[in-house]
Amino acid sequence: MARSSSGFVAGLTVAAVAAVGFLAYQASASAPDTLGKPGTKAKPSPAAGAQKTPGAKKKRAAAVPEGSGAGERVVYALGNDRVWLVGAGGKVRRTFEVMPGTVDPAPGKYTVTSRTAAVTGSDGVPIEHVVLFTTAGGVPVGFSAAVDGSTPVPDASKKLGGIREARADGEAMWEFAGVGRPVVVVQ
Repeated sequence: MARSSSGFVAGLTVAAVAAVGFLAYQASASAPDTLGKPGTKAKPSPAAGAQKTPGAKKKRAAAVPEGSGAGERVVYALGNDRVWLVGAGGKVRRTFEVMPGTVDPAPGKYTVTSRTAAVTGSDGVPIEHVVLFTTAGGVPVGFSAAVDGSTPVPDASKKLGGIREARADGEAMWEFAGVGRPVVVVQ
């Protein structure tokens, strides 16, 4: 019996070595020719960063939309799903993408009416840094960040006025947009 079990183990070892050798061959066949050569850098795969989340883009966004007023303000562009926090002298302090709710505010000038540190959103998701500035069709509209960091597409069957931000963007909004801060909504 000891003889057959040692033969079985030897057979498994040979099979495992052959499998590892085959996998190593496949990996080397698909590796770029420049791999390991001095002065070459790996390029990210096309799928790298493919997931779209607010705040994930690092590229510089376009300037603050024309017609969005002057002075310190929050600017929200409906068509671009983008927010600008505009400080003194018209200097952009931060800009970021957002995920709008299913109810949009009409273009116009508003002010921050209330703020809530943490609450459960109308979609049932725990949210933080809630900055409300209007209602549309009886639905409160404002900026917030999900505590879990998610920014899913909202359920189209519900009336939701939450404009979701990444958590870091929500914190920046919270620090910038106190009650009374102008919010300008543009198309």
